[in-house]
Amino acid sequence: MLESLISILSYPFIQRALIVGLLVSAAAALLGVSLVLKRFAMIGDGLSHVGFGSLAIATALNATPLAVALPVVMLAAIALLRLSSASKIKGDAAIALISTGALAIGVTVVSATSGMNIDVTNYLFGSILAVSQSDVILSIVLAVVVLTLFVLFYNRIFAITFDENFARATGSRTGWLNTLIALLTALIIVLGMRLMGALLISSLIIFPALTAMRVLKTFRSVTICSICIAIICFISGIVVSYLLSLPTGSTIVLCNIAAFAIFWLVRLLLNQQSFKRSR
Repeated sequence: MLESLISILSYPFIQRALIVGLLVSAAAALLGVSLVLKRFAMIGDGLSHVGFGSLAIATALNATPLAVALPVVMLAAIALLRLSSASKIKGDAAIALISTGALAIGVTVVSATSGMNIDVTNYLFGSILAVSQSDVILSIVLAVVVLTLFVLFYNRIFAITFDENFARATGSRTGWLNTLIALLTALIIVLGMRLMGALLISSLIIFPALTAMRVLKTFRSVTICSICIAIICFISGIVVSYLLSLPTGSTIVLCNIAAFAIFWLVRLLLNQQSFKRSR
């Protein structure tokens, strides 16, 4: 088993995928706790559909995919915030409106031009071979930015997560902080789409936070635990997918589902023990 793990790490594409995946998973889990608690977890799914639509258009125009996708997805993140806060179209409806529209545009553009080529397929379903050296550099920069901003604005992020009205009343610039979180989420989505695919990237945001919340209760403990879960599930998914020749993105999601089931069972056992003690 150890020899198999060493042989896996000897491949450059595995090394690139591990670096990008670990950093993106940790950053996604870090932001995911706040997004889940604010009931805005599906923003990842919506933005991934927008990312696929923009990447499909970039591919059809022979443009640089990231150069097109990054600004489009970031603008979509800001639009989602504006729609959900300044109109009658609230959170989930705004996400559904933008995501389905963007996905329809992407599919239409793909079918009307060159069809479903290998580049578009990689972005839709993910591919460990699609991770490039530039993705490694971007992931390192992104992880440093997300971690730095989260530490610097921890108290404010905590405040807007649990009581945005109170945070606004105390003078916090809640609109700016929400926009910052949305933009960082957009960057994570675009960067992680190569590895996880547009259909599965939102799982990196949702699953670790929900899993940690099964057992832990404080914001700090859930945040730390969700990062650890994301890292462990990603490494497990990479190893299992390589050994069994399974799709990388879906295997990582299955590892997250297994972790969620384990934490759910642990919670049941803890509830049973507390019930017996109270009798």
